[in-house]
Amino acid sequence: MAIIIFFLCSYLLGSLMAGFLVVKLLGNKDIRAEGSGNVGARNAGRVNGKISFILTFLGDALKGASVIIAGHYFGFSSELTLCGLGFAILGHVKPITLKFKGGMGISTFIGGMLAFEPLSALVIITGFLFLYPFLKSFTFAGLGSFLLIPISFYFLKTSTSTIVITIILVMAIIYIHREDIMERLR
Repeated sequence: MAIIIFFLCSYLLGSLMAGFLVVKLLGNKDIRAEGSGNVGARNAGRVNGKISFILTFLGDALKGASVIIAGHYFGFSSELTLCGLGFAILGHVKPITLKFKGGMGISTFIGGMLAFEPLSALVIITGFLFLYPFLKSFTFAGLGSFLLIPISFYFLKTSTSTIVITIILVMAIIYIHREDIMERLR
């Protein structure tokens, strides 16, 4: 029962949309009707400036980090804790609070990964800096750097099941970005 409550709370936490709140408070605008209509950090920055981008990114990352911290606090296994992160990402992408139209999940994923394994920050940054000159795209370089996280977990001697769940989370993030990827490939 505790696991079901953890997953439900993770989803509901993910459904709290920082971009919607930040842009509403700082710009008195509905982010869903501005820019791309996405409630994530990139659109918040586009609609309302750098401060909105930073606050939205931090708010959404905090959701992912909070789920991981809560999972560890309550003694859940790494696998169950990462599944909780998956529910937080689902809540961010399909939030019940905004009629199931949310963000893309990147900030929530990054926050969760950093809380789960702080060395993920080094992996993401290094991967991005290596890939960007070749790909010339923030989206592709960022998503490509995420693919390195499960590989780094292998070298950190993380359990196979944790690596598999991390691969699933990364693939889910890439799948969520499929339209953006296809558009950039044209």
